[in-house]
Amino acid sequence: MSGIPPYATMPQRVWYYTFRVICGLIFAFLITPVLIVIPLSFNAQDFFTFTPEMLRFDPAGYSLKHYEDFFTSDDWQSALWNSLKIAPMATILSVGFGTLAAIGLSQPHVPFRRAIMAILISPMIVPLIISAAGMYFFYSRIGLQGTYLGVVLAHAALGIPFVIITVTATLVGFDRSLTRAAANMGADPVTTFFKVQMPLILPGVISGGLFAFITSFDEVVVVIFVGSAKQQTLPWQMYIGLREQISPTILAVATILVAISICLLTTVELLRRRSERLRGMSPG
Repeated sequence: MSGIPPYATMPQRVWYYTFRVICGLIFAFLITPVLIVIPLSFNAQDFFTFTPEMLRFDPAGYSLKHYEDFFTSDDWQSALWNSLKIAPMATILSVGFGTLAAIGLSQPHVPFRRAIMAILISPMIVPLIISAAGMYFFYSRIGLQGTYLGVVLAHAALGIPFVIITVTATLVGFDRSLTRAAANMGADPVTTFFKVQMPLILPGVISGGLFAFITSFDEVVVVIFVGSAKQQTLPWQMYIGLREQISPTILAVATILVAISICLLTTVELLRRRSERLRGMSPG
């Protein structure tokens, strides 16, 4: 049973509650800006602040006009469909390459595993502006700059580290005697992977895919460098709305993205718990 043990000393009890208060304050500091954006998205006026009607909870101060503008505007819908065309393809590539890399690096006989792992997860460590500039110069030389394929590959490169980390964490508790038993029964490596290994690491694969999808769907810096006007994604349109138009529709879009992110992260947490139950790390 989790919680403070009954034999804890007074300093331990003080630290136990102090630590939770500090975590609560940090959480409130991080979540407050998001909670402010959500009611502002229902503002009946074209303002980025609370109107007197909203503060009085007057129904006249609230409206769905910004959401209506998002779903009826050609610019916003075009950006949305660009994101929906780019993010799934980038996710598929990230999951495919990331899963294979994680499985390969989990083998103890692979030389320079740590160095290879550091290189593969470097997009998470290197500042995004540096990665974007490097991709721009590289893609310009090979003719992928400003193309759909270039944006997909760039987003896949950013998503692969998340897949590698989640799948590697899942493989930590994987019983390798199962694959040896399948091989002894005459199964080839491909059959063993899809019939034995993949079902057990599937929660980690899906979790990594969800993180890769969120990364691609919310990314703006790389797509500005690598993409063109034809690949203008939803975050790019939001950036333009803040810089050039000051459009309150951004508040509605931000609220929608927050709701999507919450749903995806909830799914990730459920998959993590399912993975722990499958590996016997937590009670069912």
